[in-house]
Amino acid sequence: MKDQVDYSLYLVTDSTEAILGSRDLVQVVEQALIGGVTIVQYRDKTSDTGVLISTAKALHEKCKAHNIPLLINDRVDVALAVGCEGVHLGQDDMNVSEARNLLGNDKIIGATVSSIEEARIAVERGADYLGIGTLYATNTKKNTKDIIGINGIRKILKSLNDGNEAEKKVKTVCIGGVNASNLQRITHQLHAPSSPSTQPKPIDGVAVVSAIIGAPDPKTASSHLSKLLHSPPPFKAHSTEPHFWLESNAQEITHVLSFASLATKSVREKSPLSHNMTNLVVQNFAANVALCIGASPIMANYAAEAPDLARLGGALVVNMGTVTPDGLANFKQAINAYNLAGGPIILDPVGAGATSVRRSAVAELLNNGYFDLIKGNEREILAVASASGFSVSGPTSQQRGVDSGTAVYTLPQKASIVSTLALRERCIVLMTGATDVISDGNRTYTISNGHAYLGMITGSGCTLGTTLSAYLAANQGDKLLAAIAGVLHYEIAAEEASRREDVKGPGTFVPAFLDELYRLGVKVAGDGEWEGARVECVKDVGEGVLVLD
Repeated sequence: MKDQVDYSLYLVTDSTEAILGSRDLVQVVEQALIGGVTIVQYRDKTSDTGVLISTAKALHEKCKAHNIPLLINDRVDVALAVGCEGVHLGQDDMNVSEARNLLGNDKIIGATVSSIEEARIAVERGADYLGIGTLYATNTKKNTKDIIGINGIRKILKSLNDGNEAEKKVKTVCIGGVNASNLQRITHQLHAPSSPSTQPKPIDGVAVVSAIIGAPDPKTASSHLSKLLHSPPPFKAHSTEPHFWLESNAQEITHVLSFASLATKSVREKSPLSHNMTNLVVQNFAANVALCIGASPIMANYAAEAPDLARLGGALVVNMGTVTPDGLANFKQAINAYNLAGGPIILDPVGAGATSVRRSAVAELLNNGYFDLIKGNEREILAVASASGFSVSGPTSQQRGVDSGTAVYTLPQKASIVSTLALRERCIVLMTGATDVISDGNRTYTISNGHAYLGMITGSGCTLGTTLSAYLAANQGDKLLAAIAGVLHYEIAAEEASRREDVKGPGTFVPAFLDELYRLGVKVAGDGEWEGARVECVKDVGEGVLVLD
């Protein structure tokens, strides 16, 4: 019986006035059960034993009526008195082995863990499932020493997946700040393979407290959360995945270029919104680039506007050119709005490896949002990989400012880095350079277009992000090929501009570049071809440059 427990929507009760208010807990839980909760944990740290037993008996009757297990937090004696299905134990409670001796093998025993070692010990002692967290700080869990975030949970899941048979089989639930606004993103991010050949250990459920107990209508809240659990997140809803390689490289490149032409046409037909949260230095240039390729730009760093903008069918560019506490808070709020609306988000981690502040900001953004595309130079992508939980098994160097610096890795190594990170984050990763490398974790390509003038003007990397936002917004079926189309449009336009007689250097290049962005877009959208496109498939991507900590 206990092997068939459904942990997917795991309700943890809270009897405090701040969460429950003046309502009756038993009635609230009954409504949650009707709404679709699959397991209940009764948690009350303050009431005396008599009240605990009385309430637990009433809860157990309601749970039995719905054939749903009831667990008691901490108190094995209460579980025995009530005869319910089991207990959940924290690190400061009775250990799992002692509880098993008292309860027997038929009862469910769960354990709270926040590290690989705690998880290993809990499984060794016989835990049936692990409550892994805390994911985010909440009103019910403010002890920040236990806040491990997405990466902390990923590390524990990977360790279990690499462990013995018991560790592979143990069920897992994440807890801490899960609600309707982030549930789908969290479950999506936690399904993160470490290599193409390795299936990750899934999270089996999400534990929810205030999102149900504190909801005005617990039945509706539970029903909504259950529906979200069993449907794709908005940012994946329009995807045509899975995507596959074609038989030969020549066929593949023909397909890529054909798609790129249609993608350019789509941008001009749809004129998608390009919402740029970027630094003041490049706002004017970014707006002009968006207009020239056929998009509709808006420069809006105030996150309160994001929910309205996210509903307009465009995409968001998060550019870290200027990092401040207020800016970071605005980023997170806007990212949440676009994740909920399903609009694509491009992360441009400008100078991510330069300072500890920027490295911390990248980690915080990855932990709080899903990005459809992450774009950066070699050092910026390495900083993102570090924030994602990887260490680098090879040479590294300190980034200075926002410069790309001299390349450290070979092209095959870059392909390995990009594809491994893309697989981990379940998104597209673009490493820019003399030869760009782009991957969705399964398909990897190189693009060798562009011109040196792009590296001599302010904002060329930032405005590439603007271009990519328009292409992803207008072409959400295969975002990887849409991104390649955006890169080709941007970089071939740079080549065309550099060849003009009126271009004498970086200063005269900028207006010519804007002209060529416009001209090339009109030409390709009118059934023109991508002349001079240098795209190649990379089908043998090695492993080992990035290693999970």
